[in-house]
Amino acid sequence: MRKSADQLRSARWFAPDDLRSFGHRSRLMQLGYSEADFMGKPVIGILNTWSELNACHSHFPERVEAVKRGVLAAGGFPVELPTLSVDESFTKPTSMLYRNLLAMEAEENIRSHPLDGVVLMGGCDKTTPGLVMGGISANVPMIYLPAGPMLRGNYAGKSLGSGSDAWKYWDERRAGNVTDEQWQGLQGGIARSAGVCMTMGTASTMTAIVDATGLTLPGASSIPAVDSAHQRMAADCGRRIVDMAWEDITPAHIVTEAAIRNGAIVAMATGCSTNAVVHLIAMARRAGVELSLDDLDALGRTTPLIANVRPNGQGYLMEDFYFAGGLRALMTQLTDRLHLGAVTVNGKTLGENLEGAVVYNADVIRPLSNPVYHEGSLAVLRGNLCPDGAVIKPAACDPKYYRHEGPALVYDSYAEMKAAIDDENLDVTPDHVIVLRNAGPLGGPGMPEWGMLPIPKALIKQGFRDMLRISDARMSGTSYGACVLHVAPESYIGGPLALLRTGDIVRLDLDNRRLDMLVAEDELERRRAAWTPPSPRFERGWGWIYSQHVTQADKGCDFDFLERRFGAAAGEPDIY
Repeated sequence: MRKSADQLRSARWFAPDDLRSFGHRSRLMQLGYSEADFMGKPVIGILNTWSELNACHSHFPERVEAVKRGVLAAGGFPVELPTLSVDESFTKPTSMLYRNLLAMEAEENIRSHPLDGVVLMGGCDKTTPGLVMGGISANVPMIYLPAGPMLRGNYAGKSLGSGSDAWKYWDERRAGNVTDEQWQGLQGGIARSAGVCMTMGTASTMTAIVDATGLTLPGASSIPAVDSAHQRMAADCGRRIVDMAWEDITPAHIVTEAAIRNGAIVAMATGCSTNAVVHLIAMARRAGVELSLDDLDALGRTTPLIANVRPNGQGYLMEDFYFAGGLRALMTQLTDRLHLGAVTVNGKTLGENLEGAVVYNADVIRPLSNPVYHEGSLAVLRGNLCPDGAVIKPAACDPKYYRHEGPALVYDSYAEMKAAIDDENLDVTPDHVIVLRNAGPLGGPGMPEWGMLPIPKALIKQGFRDMLRISDARMSGTSYGACVLHVAPESYIGGPLALLRTGDIVRLDLDNRRLDMLVAEDELERRRAAWTPPSPRFERGWGWIYSQHVTQADKGCDFDFLERRFGAAAGEPDIY
């Protein structure tokens, strides 16, 4: 049922004939607006994560204007609200430390202002889950506007992929195979436009998940950032959110168990970043949907990887994926697995939105009969090293590591590890297992993207480019290799990884989803009794709040007090 003007949420601020509403109307007039501009119209907030240090979002000032154009055309009143910009490139020690801060800011910005609907503008890794988590909790009509991938990189006639080729050529430079001139050329050619990483990294993974969950306009996640179609999509977001405000279609109508499952299936089929595990679980728990590592592993075992896009695929990038038909085309390959009746932001079902979608390049978007990898992107491991779970991307590592035993080389900090692997005389073989600990949610702090541990220079010079590596850290979604990540519980709080010692034999058994250290239980008990907790990372401020309330990786790294189960939402603010 369509709302009337007096039922709009913003009417509580503007409609009454009292002193407080007089002040609200007066202040908008102070900004140059007449009552005819805003009275009786849906007020649409545009939450913008732009900053001058966020290259992924450098086109957002233009996109805000397109959103406003759409809102005005549909009879709404647009207002822009700047929001925390957490970029993956410059924010240290990691933008993950601030994802929950963005979620809190988004939720409270929406709740405390006279907004009838919101367009959430993000794209760089943590902005998507942060904004969506906050939007789910605020439960005001919302549309997510994804930044879109940048254009493919280029140097010396070769296409370059964000992250993936940086890691690749850095190894070659460490081996002495890349000159200073070539390195400078690669540096200038790998990121050529506004937009997020053009590989299927965390940014494109998360926007694809939100698209499949029904929170974007259909297929919006695939459009390159600088394509004119992206501008049109932004204006369409503005037009549609006005209707959503009148129709009162909130996240509670969209983010259901079926929608979350759709997002997870699409994540597996696209070759998602390992980071998807942490974010998808956090978003699901905000919506009151139970989603576990075991649920994701079960979907991973039965959902083939069909997006032939780096780093899991060969040769192709997100621009190619868009021209091959984009996410809608990929989802047509999965219709027998998806919940097609799930409602989306345009008021139609997922099934209706997929009508007419076509795969234009069957090598980029593979049929189920010819997948890139026979299972999904992720596998979840358990064992005495990770009783609460760990994750690995089988399709992105050398198959010889699917079953592997080797002695551990254990490092307690990134600085210690980095110094060791740059030592050309390090006593290491390709069978060794490099372990970095104290890099989890509390230990990092913030669980930095340190998990793609560099190959020791001694092995690089021998021609080796992969080996088994284990950490309680995360890694960039643009990364690749035999990396076991998100080990839970983390070592910093006394998880089993804290008990591992250099020389202990570690066994990975991917088929049976096991990761174990071959150490007798009585010896582990002795080590456990001798272990002492490290000093706290923070004594005040945001870091202290974070360290007191963040959950472990298997629970999504959200704050315990922000999850649905903790308590009821605050509700509408009092206005006196």
